Amino acid sequence: MTKIKSLFISLVLTLGVSTAIAGSHGSTLDIVKERGKLMCGSNTGLAGFGNPNDAGVWEGIDVDVCRAVAAAVFGDANAVEFVPTTSKVRFTVLQSGEIDMLSRNTTWTLQRDVELGLEFVGVNYYDGQGFMVRKDLGVSSATELDGASVCIQVGTTTEMNLADYFKANDMSYEPIPVETNSEADAAYLAGRCDIYTTDASGLYASRAGYPDPSAHMVLPEIISKEPLGPSVRHGDSEWADIVRWSLNAMIIAEEKGITSDNVDEMKNSKDPETLRLLGVSKVGDTGAGYGAWLGLDDDWAYNIIKQVGNYSESFEKHIGVNTPINIARGLNALYKDGGILYAPPFR
Repeated sequence: MTKIKSLFISLVLTLGVSTAIAGSHGSTLDIVKERGKLMCGSNTGLAGFGNPNDAGVWEGIDVDVCRAVAAAVFGDANAVEFVPTTSKVRFTVLQSGEIDMLSRNTTWTLQRDVELGLEFVGVNYYDGQGFMVRKDLGVSSATELDGASVCIQVGTTTEMNLADYFKANDMSYEPIPVETNSEADAAYLAGRCDIYTTDASGLYASRAGYPDPSAHMVLPEIISKEPLGPSVRHGDSEWADIVRWSLNAMIIAEEKGITSDNVDEMKNSKDPETLRLLGVSKVGDTGAGYGAWLGLDDDWAYNIIKQVGNYSESFEKHIGVNTPINIARGLNALYKDGGILYAPPFR
């Protein structure tokens, strides 16, 4: 079977599944409301992004996107069930309708957005692929890794990026395939591979949980663009809008200085966009608020900010410089603060 024919059949099957889900059961929003909770695909465990804490409560910046959607739809950020997914099965689980959205440090690519029948609705973390090594390996640059063994998760963009980088630099490597972050950590710490490669944020998250984090270093080279964000199935634009604007609401809230602590006070703001976001202003003379455009109550964004917080609150709580993961905002700072984080206008 030719590659083109195979891709065509895959696309037809994917679109068929999505159409069947929407056609036989109604829109995703209807399904979620009838169920009474959001089903969100998350990581099998990545500190700071998606991971259950000691009490079994899921937390992380990817988790907060799911909680934001639950707050928007139900007025309750806890009305969500997290479904752990590996990099290998995450798209199949979404395509089949087992989950309503995927928020799991997943890179937005052409193939995933088009050929796999998914729809990425934004970026909640701008990242890039890096390399982690033990300091006693004695290397300071990725260009010194010729002949190394590399732990790498299957079904990820890192596989192709790794192959491209080593080929471009005329180096060889031995891949050590793993399924999950925890397997990669175990293999790396056991000495089964010289290098662990994944998104740089994932490397910092892993290193923070090692017995001796100071014994490991993330090399300076970043070899790819990895815009990480939530995705939904193609074919339900109403649901895609809800997830997209739930994330945007968190970003706009940071832009406007609205936090979980001051959101009630900010309802008295004189800033028109703030009043629109918080459901105070109405659309023209209709008497309806902006929530009606999404099929939600007018306080949907207020509930997100009150219960989950703005983007900065989520970032600093889970992965910021005052956490063990210790990641600076960098590219993920607001556009007006030197980063590239940006949300469309709320109007």
